Amino acid sequence: MAGSAAALDPAAVTVVPRRIQAGFWSDALWRVRHDPTTIAAMVTLGVLVLVAVSADLLADQVFHVGYQQQDLFNQYRKPSLDEPAWWFGSDQLGRSVFVRLLYGGRVSMFIGTAGAAVAVLIGLSVGLTAGYFRGWWDDVVVWLVSTIDGVPRLFLLLTIGFYFRLGPVELTLFLGGLTWLGVANITRGQTFSLREREFVVAARSIGASPVRVMLRHIAPNVLPLIVVVAMIDVAMIILTESALSYLGFGVQPPVPSWGNMLSGASQHLSRGPWLVYAPGVAITLTVLCLYVIGDGLRDALDPRLRGQR
Repeated sequence: MAGSAAALDPAAVTVVPRRIQAGFWSDALWRVRHDPTTIAAMVTLGVLVLVAVSADLLADQVFHVGYQQQDLFNQYRKPSLDEPAWWFGSDQLGRSVFVRLLYGGRVSMFIGTAGAAVAVLIGLSVGLTAGYFRGWWDDVVVWLVSTIDGVPRLFLLLTIGFYFRLGPVELTLFLGGLTWLGVANITRGQTFSLREREFVVAARSIGASPVRVMLRHIAPNVLPLIVVVAMIDVAMIILTESALSYLGFGVQPPVPSWGNMLSGASQHLSRGPWLVYAPGVAITLTVLCLYVIGDGLRDALDPRLRGQR
């Protein structure tokens, strides 16, 4: 009886805490938080984005000059710490390189981010439908991807840029419309395997529509990989825009971008070599941060590493 009473006594019962299994996203967040390289890249990229978004405020309150404001008495002014506007010197028209760098970053980052969003939207839609429905639509998608991928990208971009002067919005849509191929291929391959999984078969068996199955059951399982691809696409689109603007077929002056700043600097390299440094370092740093973040997210979202800390 005494043993039974002790067994029923709540104070005598030792409660062993159950180990709570971390979910997929919480485990991925833990990995990102404990990856100093990825965190450093995110902080650096965040500072660059914040500075670019605040270009108007900084130009009015800190530098007190606009990106189009010319001062012919300060042509090719060397970088100095006398005034914030001349920290990176001036160009051939006496414009502040620092201020133009801020506005150029806003244009280049907008083109890269919006272009990658367009590519993800098109690629995800095409890849999901092709992998789920298969049949003739899958054949059309494979033919379309193979055809576009077979066209030399540089010659196509130069041809379009020669006949049509594209503004930032048009260039964003055009670059996004050429970058969705990789997203579509990855999504299509993942959908092939996911559509035969038990949870997808169960959803179809209870009468779920194809749209609901794709959006609620397949797309969430594809998104972690697409996030990584999107980060790399942002970097690639920024590089493509910079190359086009450098060749004179991208964003046209007086709207500044890092690419056309490099193009203008190359023409005046003998008199102002410092004009190359700022946009060149900005492009390199931004693209490097994007690739590092993409690599870190790939490791964090890898399901094979889940639970290994």
